[in-house]
Amino acid sequence: MSDRSDRDRAFMQQCLTLAAQAAGQTAPNPLVGAVIVKGDQVVGQGYHPQAGQPHAEVFALREAGVAAQGATLYVNLEPCNHTGRTPPCTEAILAAGISRVVVGMVDPDPRVSGGGIERLRQNNVQVTVGVETEACGQLNEAFVHRIKYQRPFGILKYAMTLDGKIATRTGHSAWVTGPVARREVHRLRNRCDAVIVGGNTVRQDDPHLTPHGQGNHPPLRVVMSRQLNLPETAHLWDQREAPTVVFCGPQADTKIRQHLEKQGVEVVCLATLTPQAVLEDLYQRGHLTVLWECGGQLAAAAIAQHCVQKVWAFVAPKIIGGTQAPSPVGELGLEEMNRAIALEQFKLVTCGPDFLITGYLPPQSKPSIDSDK
Repeated sequence: MSDRSDRDRAFMQQCLTLAAQAAGQTAPNPLVGAVIVKGDQVVGQGYHPQAGQPHAEVFALREAGVAAQGATLYVNLEPCNHTGRTPPCTEAILAAGISRVVVGMVDPDPRVSGGGIERLRQNNVQVTVGVETEACGQLNEAFVHRIKYQRPFGILKYAMTLDGKIATRTGHSAWVTGPVARREVHRLRNRCDAVIVGGNTVRQDDPHLTPHGQGNHPPLRVVMSRQLNLPETAHLWDQREAPTVVFCGPQADTKIRQHLEKQGVEVVCLATLTPQAVLEDLYQRGHLTVLWECGGQLAAAAIAQHCVQKVWAFVAPKIIGGTQAPSPVGELGLEEMNRAIALEQFKLVTCGPDFLITGYLPPQSKPSIDSDK
């Protein structure tokens, strides 16, 4: 492996570290970091903080100033070559006199894809593409998914005992896991644009669904309840903590709807309330990542409708027992073990006394279930 390749990878990792600082804040835009190097010295760096703000390349170029002339620009995502909320980054790069650009991955957005690279090459800028591509893709997996499927990237999170229970038979669930695992959940919420629960979770747990001090980016709190059989008082109705939107069906309780709206809660009535319909709405709001923190029935429906791409499963070394104690995923219509959905690229880490298993659902898994029941 050449010294230049090692150097390119090291600076690309620096781009990824910069980009990750804005996790949860850039939707619908991707996470992007940029580093400008001249000789062996970093002369400029920056990251994209949120939609509508300048892109990472612009911040890095501003910091570099005249030192950008003849320098190398590293960026984890292809520079844009179109005018959106901000001008094309390619023009800023050319105007600054950058001689070489190292790109982590090609932008999947058809407005950009390949165009930015071609524009730079046409103007005699040396462009290297495909440095730390896998890591770049993982950082922006939600952005790539949104572009490809026109819906947000879904993460199903749950905590269960060693015997697969998320609560006792009475519904009591505080707490399945310890404080270390709960802090991981709070950090995950901070990186998501919305967190979704069903009405039963509101009634049983009265959650806050906020980062609890593990970040300053509270996600949109989303409740799915067909009939709005919800309590009049709940933490989720306090809009001072974070905004809440409740999705319901045509048969929703008018009195409860009016009560929620008076408290500032947005209520959206859908002709058919399904996970897919809710994600279509959240896509229109510009969201990249949604977190499903729901019970088993809604989790099963979300999986069946391909609204979940990744799983975060916390496992506590505890046993509850009981045939009536709920499990994290409801009926999926799978009657043979060889039809079980096997996670891909799974990882296992410890969180204090608990374990966290993460992995991806295979795109082709299509459980047979009427998920609208």
